[in-house]
Amino acid sequence: MKLKDFSLILFLILPLLTFAQNKISGVVTDGNGKKLAKVEIYNKSTNTKSFTDGNGAFEINEKKSGSFDFVFFKEGYSIVEQNSITTASTVTIVLTKINNLSEVIIRKQNDKLQAIHKLNDIEETAIYAGKKTEVVNISKLTANKATNNARQIFAQVVGLTINESSDGGLQLSIGGRGLNPNRTANFNTRQNGYDISADVLGYPESYYATPTEALEEIQVIRGAASLQYGTQFGGLINFKVKTPTTKPFEFTTRNTIGSYGLFTNFTSISGTNGKFSYYTFLNYKKGNGYRPNSDFESKNYFANLNYKFNDKTSLHFDYTFYNYLAQQPGGLTDEQFNENPRQSNRTRNWFAVNWNLFALRLKHKFNEDSDFSLQLFGLDASRKALGFRDNRITTPDPMADRDLIIGNFVNWGAEARYLKRYFIGQQKSAFLIGAKYYQSKNSQQQGPGSSGSDANFNIAIDEFPFYKDQSDFTFPNLNLAVFGENIFKLNSNFTITPGFRIEKIRTQANGSYRVINRDLAGNVILDKTQSENTVKDRNLLLLGVGLSYKPKNGIEFYGNLSQNYRSVTFSDIRTVNPSQKIDENITDEKGYTSDIGLRGRIGNKLSFDTSIFGLYYNDKIGDYDSTNSSNQIVKIRANTGTALTYGFETLLDWNIAKTYFEEKENFSWNLFTNSAVTGSNYLRSDIPTIKKGDKVEFVPLYNIKTGTTVGYKNFISSVQFTYVSSQLSSASSNNSNNVFTGISGTIPAYYVADVSCSYKWNKWKLEAGITNFTNNSYFTRRATGYPGPGIIPSDNRTFYTTLEFVF
Repeated sequence: MKLKDFSLILFLILPLLTFAQNKISGVVTDGNGKKLAKVEIYNKSTNTKSFTDGNGAFEINEKKSGSFDFVFFKEGYSIVEQNSITTASTVTIVLTKINNLSEVIIRKQNDKLQAIHKLNDIEETAIYAGKKTEVVNISKLTANKATNNARQIFAQVVGLTINESSDGGLQLSIGGRGLNPNRTANFNTRQNGYDISADVLGYPESYYATPTEALEEIQVIRGAASLQYGTQFGGLINFKVKTPTTKPFEFTTRNTIGSYGLFTNFTSISGTNGKFSYYTFLNYKKGNGYRPNSDFESKNYFANLNYKFNDKTSLHFDYTFYNYLAQQPGGLTDEQFNENPRQSNRTRNWFAVNWNLFALRLKHKFNEDSDFSLQLFGLDASRKALGFRDNRITTPDPMADRDLIIGNFVNWGAEARYLKRYFIGQQKSAFLIGAKYYQSKNSQQQGPGSSGSDANFNIAIDEFPFYKDQSDFTFPNLNLAVFGENIFKLNSNFTITPGFRIEKIRTQANGSYRVINRDLAGNVILDKTQSENTVKDRNLLLLGVGLSYKPKNGIEFYGNLSQNYRSVTFSDIRTVNPSQKIDENITDEKGYTSDIGLRGRIGNKLSFDTSIFGLYYNDKIGDYDSTNSSNQIVKIRANTGTALTYGFETLLDWNIAKTYFEEKENFSWNLFTNSAVTGSNYLRSDIPTIKKGDKVEFVPLYNIKTGTTVGYKNFISSVQFTYVSSQLSSASSNNSNNVFTGISGTIPAYYVADVSCSYKWNKWKLEAGITNFTNNSYFTRRATGYPGPGIIPSDNRTFYTTLEFVF
């Protein structure tokens, strides 16, 4: 079925529900009678949002008569809460302009923009009722934003594990609840609502990380989000870029210098002129890295163009360009790490990424209760990895051939969503239906790299005609999905949100690989090319349900259960890696995710979110330790068994200033603690070295982050402490460290502490900080391939300073 045909059918089946309109209208002005445009109007009674038009006017249509509670907000003005506005009313709301715009005062005025909060039950054309949602508000963070320091930025998102590196934040690698953090491959990763990973099905790794300095917020949705965003176990991470300023023109530049030659520049311009608005940025980074042979340089450009035809219809276009080149120092053995974590014996390893993302989104509001969105998106990108990566990590580089892997990603898709609010009796419910079409034709080539030391990404077949690890494959993938959810509001306190997702997944691998055998004297005795043409078709039905009970304002009990699915990727199977082998019988992974929790706020002093969770994996895909024909340690990628991960997560954010110093308006003081206690077990396994009851890899028992932020007027300072207990790097009952290889063994427990501060004066802002100020040596990853193989050390103590100017 073609996308345009499906769109026509979609419109034909939309519920045509008509009810009598009950109108609330009015105008919003400042203290001098000036009418204010784009004032956010939040209806607390129905959990919906709207805005004033260019003349400061608004009109809200309700399906029933009655009284409603509203909050009116515009940046730079005081917040006004107006309760019990009845239908058929016409009101005038006056917002008072704040003249002394210190960051502390803005923060106190806008309580709902705390560092972490949950998503509303309905956001545009998406439903989040009954789901575990966490939103990181970037403007509230005092952290190292220039290098995308994930440890600081995601400090209040519970249960995440992070692979840390010293590349200036060029990539993001986060996981959680037993999910491998490598390149965030177990989450659906999006920017402004569209996919940004290499290939959602065939290669779901993220090589592009939106710079934190450009972000308004980061949305993390767990578990049942798979029904709207895909089949993955991790859920969704959506990077929401800043929206255009309402001023005609705004210029921002941020320059950062730091340890090991770090320099970054972030420059953005933004503005609104009538119906047209824009936001664009340029981000440049370079540095030498914590270890030798770690130089990197990146260029990132983004443009967002918007045109608002009227109050109901708007068009939005995004373009992202990202290019970087990084030298990789290789991995270490445990012995090398203990001797000197800064050492490197690899001088010819390189990694390059070129990313081009396109997105076009149409938003249309049929009326106050009916919203439609259509998003088209595409990717034209490549990643290239070059180097000597023998699994004998201590072996000196012979300065001969290098292994070269080139991946090209060309894909595009479309996603349509329609959301309808309607009444069942006196209660307002909501229905969402959507569809996604996605296709890709990616390719991967592996062969010999040159004997030089430079970043030469050309296949050197003439120099090394009998290089054994050669392959050339294309991966044409196709995905069709239809999904839907419905919020059934049974009464004013209780909602049930069932959902479904129907998936058709078709993955292919077409190509060939070369087989070369040699005798003991090194002579070629076999040289043949083996062809392969594999097709896998799947048709899936995933179901889920979310529950929400709100006994009183500010408190919510929630729970959800959802089916999940993960397809094995052809590109992983075909890559030849001396430190890793693939089980030829590897197959797809199925399972469930669930959450039960309590969240809310107690007055304006304490916010909290505490929950228990469970993840059940059938035919879990993972790595286990083994040896190859030469008796060398390797990791085997296979279905390691049936596994269960479960635990308790809690976040507490205490506003000490409002508890004890409420009369001191210029003073702020918050304390947070983010704790996850996670258990795991294999329930069954056919792998000889994995026994029932063995622990699951990437699951630390304790994952604790705590910190405090103190501010007075325009000065803010924060301190953060992180502790993560030991975890397995692969599935094996005998996961002991081996002095000869860094790919096998545990990831030891570690702690790390950071301090950051900022001061704002008129249009200038100065930020500075020390990361890992206790100067601990630790690591978070044992890599089987690039940038290793082996242990990848995290940075010791580093410094940074940022100067910002806004005009």
